Amino acid sequence: MALVLFVVYTTNAQLSTKQIDALVTNALQKFNVAGAGIAVVKDGKVVYLKGYGITSAKTKKKVNAHTRFAIASNSKAFTSMALAILVDRKQLNWNDKVVDYIPEFKMYNAYVTANFTIVDLLTHRSGLGLGAGDLMFFPDGGNFTMDDVVKSFQYQKPQSGFRTKFDYDNLLYMVAGEVVKRISDKSWPAFVEENIMKPLGMNESAGTYQRLADKNNVATPHSDIDDTLVPLKPFDDSVGASAGGIYASISDLTKWVGMHLNNGKYADTTLVSLKNHNFIWKPQTNQFFRPIAEPPYKIHFVSYGLGWNVMDLNGYMVFSHTGGLPGMLSKILLIPEMGLGIIVLTNTDPGGGAFFSAVTNTIRDSYLGLDDFGWADKYAKRLKSILEKGDAVTEKVWQTVEKSKNTTVNTANFIGIYKDNWFGKIKIYLKDNRLWFEALRSPKLNGPMAFYKANTFAIKWAYQDMNADAFAMFTLDENGKAIGIKMKGISPNIDFSFDFQDLDLKRVEE
Repeated sequence: MALVLFVVYTTNAQLSTKQIDALVTNALQKFNVAGAGIAVVKDGKVVYLKGYGITSAKTKKKVNAHTRFAIASNSKAFTSMALAILVDRKQLNWNDKVVDYIPEFKMYNAYVTANFTIVDLLTHRSGLGLGAGDLMFFPDGGNFTMDDVVKSFQYQKPQSGFRTKFDYDNLLYMVAGEVVKRISDKSWPAFVEENIMKPLGMNESAGTYQRLADKNNVATPHSDIDDTLVPLKPFDDSVGASAGGIYASISDLTKWVGMHLNNGKYADTTLVSLKNHNFIWKPQTNQFFRPIAEPPYKIHFVSYGLGWNVMDLNGYMVFSHTGGLPGMLSKILLIPEMGLGIIVLTNTDPGGGAFFSAVTNTIRDSYLGLDDFGWADKYAKRLKSILEKGDAVTEKVWQTVEKSKNTTVNTANFIGIYKDNWFGKIKIYLKDNRLWFEALRSPKLNGPMAFYKANTFAIKWAYQDMNADAFAMFTLDENGKAIGIKMKGISPNIDFSFDFQDLDLKRVEE
């Protein structure tokens, strides 16, 4: 095996303003993204701050540095910061048990319930599967409450051993927000606004869309459908705010990033102690490890801290997170030893994720002194391949449905009320002479059912903001009568928060 020498040049060869402009303008077009906000913080100064594109395909209003975007799961770092502030105030300890603050909290077994700590809420190591229970909030518009969230985990089936595996979880961050509320006697949004945003001067931001004082300069989410930007309604994340509710401007987020790059301090304000700021960034749950890393990106490990992904990259520690809601995607990346922070906010799906990755990586690489890797072209090719493969799968399904449309189905065998212990009841009934699916607690999950194969039907949801159409696979008794339903998404590209596969629907009524 030949010895390969790799030298990292840290020449501060960062992109110029004109180069970033060219990068972003090209990426907006390449990924068909309506608008974006881009900021770079370096050595305590905001060296780049600009809005691009439009807030809405309908109004054509321009994005600027003060346009508010949904930052989605980048809100999770605000939740860990809120808890760190409570630890500083000696109102909480990181290893306190959740049941000490929420006695009704119950996991899938007694041991896990009794030993589940505040840190466990934040580190995606519960033993539950990816996105477990998210269907209570995806799509939005359901009537699930925080009480429902707290009680749901006892009905979820673990997919791994407690504290043994990383599986991203939103609901436990909602529980973390409830801990903040029970200790402070303030809602999570109110606590964050008062104790984080206000001290940092984040006057353009709020804990949820509904709490924005001024909605005149807010980015509208979009879905790219056949190269056409379709405006969507803002996602209602009020109950799950501590997992993904914040709306913020790119200008305000430079203050948030500046505080982190200064070890918890901003201007004359110490938001959190150095001890607890370091703890937030401490690796907790392993995601990836290899002892011998390969150039040009020498990464030995990727872990998760408290609301932050943690990794090493060419000798530097990197802290980052992404966020995603329908039509709203974001990324924040920090390299503290370089005094570097990069923020990218977008308002279009699916291209927004490739956009924020290409832009962030290109700016980051310039500060690492690396050659241009052509990220925009690479992500464009990757996105095109993913979408084409997913479309091929779904098109084949609907072609099969079309060919089967004359199949005789005894609809009476399937009509009835079915119940899942955490999701509640769904109704299968006849509408316009065809079977229809309706989730009684999540009204956007309703739509016609078409025969596919065997005991399986394909559901075309009324909700089309995201690609979430699903299969319903019936279990029959000895007389051919349906007694249960299992489900799964049709598209391989379905967002993980549509965890249909976790439902176990049993017939409860005719």
